[in-house]
Amino acid sequence: MEKIRPVRVWEPRIRVEERADGSQIIWQEDKLDPYPARLGDRILHWAETAPERVWMAERDDNGAWRTITFGRLRALMRSVGTFLLAHDLSPERPLMILSENSLEHAVIALSAQYVGVPSAAVAPAYSLIPEGRAKLKDIAGEVTPGAIFAKEADRFAAAITEVIDPAVPLILAGGGVPDRDHFAWDDVIATEPSSAADEAFAATGPDTIAKFLFTSGTTGTPKAVIQTQRMMCANMAQVLDCYRFLGDEPPVLVDWAPWNHVASGNKVFNIALYNGGTYYIDAGKPTPKGMAETIRNLREISPTWYFNVPAGYEVLCEAMETDEVLRDSFFRNLKMIMYAGAGMASHTWHHLNALSERSTGAQTLMGSGLGSTETGPFAMFCTEPQEEPGNCGVPAREVTMKLVPVGGKMEVRFKGPNVTPGYWRRPDLTAKAFDEEGFYNMGDALRPAVPGDPARGYLFDGRTAENFKLQTGTWVAVGAMRAKLIDAMGGLVRDAVIAGEDQFELGALLVPFRPAIERLVEGGSEMDDATLYAHPAVLARLGDLLTEFAGHATGSSNRIARAMLLTAPLRMDKGEVTDKGSVNQRAVLTNRVDLVEALYAGGPEVIIAGKPHGRKAG
Repeated sequence: MEKIRPVRVWEPRIRVEERADGSQIIWQEDKLDPYPARLGDRILHWAETAPERVWMAERDDNGAWRTITFGRLRALMRSVGTFLLAHDLSPERPLMILSENSLEHAVIALSAQYVGVPSAAVAPAYSLIPEGRAKLKDIAGEVTPGAIFAKEADRFAAAITEVIDPAVPLILAGGGVPDRDHFAWDDVIATEPSSAADEAFAATGPDTIAKFLFTSGTTGTPKAVIQTQRMMCANMAQVLDCYRFLGDEPPVLVDWAPWNHVASGNKVFNIALYNGGTYYIDAGKPTPKGMAETIRNLREISPTWYFNVPAGYEVLCEAMETDEVLRDSFFRNLKMIMYAGAGMASHTWHHLNALSERSTGAQTLMGSGLGSTETGPFAMFCTEPQEEPGNCGVPAREVTMKLVPVGGKMEVRFKGPNVTPGYWRRPDLTAKAFDEEGFYNMGDALRPAVPGDPARGYLFDGRTAENFKLQTGTWVAVGAMRAKLIDAMGGLVRDAVIAGEDQFELGALLVPFRPAIERLVEGGSEMDDATLYAHPAVLARLGDLLTEFAGHATGSSNRIARAMLLTAPLRMDKGEVTDKGSVNQRAVLTNRVDLVEALYAGGPEVIIAGKPHGRKAG
């Protein structure tokens, strides 16, 4: 193991109970430190002790940073909270937020929390893409909003007109909706604060619903996952126990991930609030084009803890390879790199390590974990330095993990103060999500990183719902195959969808990583997607890599025999991908049956392991 920059993290003591049925119970011996009854207690603490410290910043139209201090946040929460109470918002009539991350979004969500009103941030794509409005309508019917907030309302006007009941008040931070009255944001924040807001805050407690977060809804209506104050505060205490360096100095965060997802909407967002840190809103996206804004921000702001999805890290590595200012700014104060949302390829892991060594003389600790919207999300994490990516670590303090034998794998389930009480107004779904002992079933499988030594962590072993059988009756572990295939394709693909259910051999639909593919073809950067991805040099190189990968297979369950590039973008409105870049295997296969048929029918676009490109697949 190369030298790792020193960082203060947990040293967990793990216990294991082996049961007669083959299941295991795993937990940490040590108890969690006390935590507040509600997140607002931490906000008020920092408003008292560091009122002038910047809590959040966002670039304006001219590129300058607009900021809000902790002291100003407290004042805004009292004013906006007073306004929301005056308009009869409540858990039965919560605040629905349609917009992307912004200062206004953050303030109105926290103001609602302050007075005991849940907020429900909805993926903007459900409003902005006409095909997504059916899900927006379902969500509105499920939570029955008492008010709607939108920034840049002109962009959301069509969705509001089509979906939202005209009787629901609108709070808009710019623009308007034709034929609809609204409350202007400047007027809302100018509301005279009242004692009613403070009394409402005092009445909140651990069981108060802070927000609703929605699962991706890939197979139907998104489910509203209840997030209580206990969940969020316990989760922040668990995070602070794990990342102990957060308590040594106020963290600095530069983050793009959407707040309608639990990863950023709970974890990253609340890290700044809980630990008195500063959150810089990054308007970038984890795509080659969208990362330009992220790169601009990271050249200027040096984070102390950083989160991204593997696709974003791939683009960031490309940029840092030639941009010394960016590289040094990124690593200067960085204590930890976290990746999630998908498996990180080995070449990306080693590239980040090499870049860190060039900048600082040592590697920066990298880690990942496992969690979900239902677990707050922080349930387990790996802080032990690793040679390769993939270790999910061990459960957090006061999280009890159960591994249950299912179909030859160990299915993981969690219980703890960070786990949701259930789904809003859906007791039927809640009952199905928990087992007879009250453990939430993740639907994921794990296996020990080092057999017989649970303290060394666990490796992700696929989603149990994704696995399938070949025509031969052989089970295929999709998660493991995906990770291995992506790693074997030399950085040319950023994800893959494994096909082959009831087929005689495995195939894959490859999600291309265009910057790397462009380098295979002279003038590739000038070509459109269809021309570039069909170029003989591209298909030949992918064929060589697939052939090499297939040559290491030990049987049909781990041999990818054919592949095809997925040239049409994955669609969020169809549930194929989330707005943080996570690919849904089942949704892609369901929506793109024609491509799967083409993959097995053969044709010039199909890459066959062991055959020169151009020969028809049989």
